[in-house]
Order: sequence, then structure tokens, then C-alpha cells
Amino acid sequence: MSYWEAILLGIIQGATEFLPISSSGHLILVPSLLGWTEPPLTLVAIAHLGTLVAVLIYFRRDLWQITKAVLAGLGQRAPMATPDARLGWYILAGTIPAGVAGLLLESFFDEVFGIPVAAAFFLLVTAALLVVGERLLTGRKQLAQLKLVDAVIIGLFQMVALLPGVSRSGSTITGGLWRGLDRPTAARFSFLLGIPAILGAGLLAVLDLAQAGTSGDQLPFYLVTFATAALTGYACIYFLLAWLRQRSLYIFAAYCAVFGSVYLLLAFAGLLPA
Repeated sequence: MSYWEAILLGIIQGATEFLPISSSGHLILVPSLLGWTEPPLTLVAIAHLGTLVAVLIYFRRDLWQITKAVLAGLGQRAPMATPDARLGWYILAGTIPAGVAGLLLESFFDEVFGIPVAAAFFLLVTAALLVVGERLLTGRKQLAQLKLVDAVIIGLFQMVALLPGVSRSGSTITGGLWRGLDRPTAARFSFLLGIPAILGAGLLAVLDLAQAGTSGDQLPFYLVTFATAALTGYACIYFLLAWLRQRSLYIFAAYCAVFGSVYLLLAFAGLLPA
């Protein structure tokens, strides 16, 4: 592993975790395109920790308000009394579908992750989801108007993103648009909903690192990957929220469609791993 590969891995994870173009798909397909060996799990884990730090820092005020509201609601025996308190419980409810599916179907998802053409195909699914999301855009609902059923349905969309190549942010934004949220609000809830999932990946990363151990020679690569993923992730959260205030998801759909199609064509021609 070179510094160039460590930097690129951090950029890929930081950007694709939040832009609706699938981090899992890129972490599978980009190394295949560049002829790399599979990135070490410890380095991927470090990249996940970087994106976790990015989203926690960006939404620190939201998370603080939500946490205070939830605790106050529990103390007053009125857990759903305020919009921030409800939002906290809705995030928890929306997290359950993906958590249950991940536990029950872990071996299936692990097997699919070893098939690059599956990731490429599911990039096409992401493209279709983004187009459908734009077609479904009709509402102007804000987070304060979100209902429990909305959160659960958006959580079901997040469950689909367990498949490699299906973007978590893209699928949940689509779910939000279907439930009447506008683009920026759908993206904001998508990021907040993703925090437990990213936190879970971060905790697994810490366990992986503890079991694998680290050497002094590897530490600089870890630091470079972590910093690159965190900075790129923060920038991409800011960029996407700003982009969606006035622009559509179609450009991301086009990117996923082109990338997935090109990889499939080259793989079926025998030029890339299938």
C-alpha cells in the first residue's frame, strides 16, 4: 500500500459515503479498475472512522439538540413532545430495518460483496432509484412534519443499500422524496439516519483494528486515510446539501449509470474481473 493508494481510498470513502453514488460499489470496483489487490480491511475501517468523524462534526448542533430533547422527554415522561425529540426516535425507528436485515442476511451480503459485476449492476439500480426519486418529488414537508411511518419507510429504503452498489444516501433520499420531503430536507434526514449505521461500522472498525493490531510502519498510512476520508466527507456533505437546494439528482444518476454500464461491458468482454 502506497501513500497514493491510502489517499485515494480516503477520498473514495469520504466522497461516496455521502454523495448518492455508493461507497460500497466504489470500494469494490475502483481497485478492480486500477489493478489493485483488495484494500486491507484495517485501512477500510480507518476510512469509515474518518467519515464518522465528518458527519458527527457537521451535524454536531443537530445531534446535541436531538439528544437534549430525547433525554428531556424521557425525564418528563413525554418522549414525543417536541419535534427534536420525535426526530431522535424516528432516527432510531428508521435504523431498525437495515439492522435486522444485516444480522439475518449477513452471509448473503458477504457473498455478494465478493462479486464485482453485482456491484456494477446495483449501480444501475442506484441510478434508477435517483431518477424515480426526482419523479416522485412533489412535497415540501420539513423534518418537524415527519411522521413515524415516514421514518420507517425511509429506513426500508436504507435496508436496500446493504447491497453493494446501492447508495445508502441515494436510496434514503429517494424514500424521503416519496414521503413528501423536499430535496435538502430528504438529504438532511438521510445523513442523520445514516449516523447509527456509520457509527456501527466505526465500532466494528475499532474491533477489527484491536484484533489485527497495528505496527509503527502502518500508522502513517492510517493517519493519511483517516484525515483524507474525514475532510472529503465533510466537504461532500456541505456540497450535496448546497447542490440540492437548487439542483436535481439527475447528474448522480447519470454518473452511476455510466460507471456501472462501462464496468459491466468491460467485465463481460473479459477485460476486468467479474
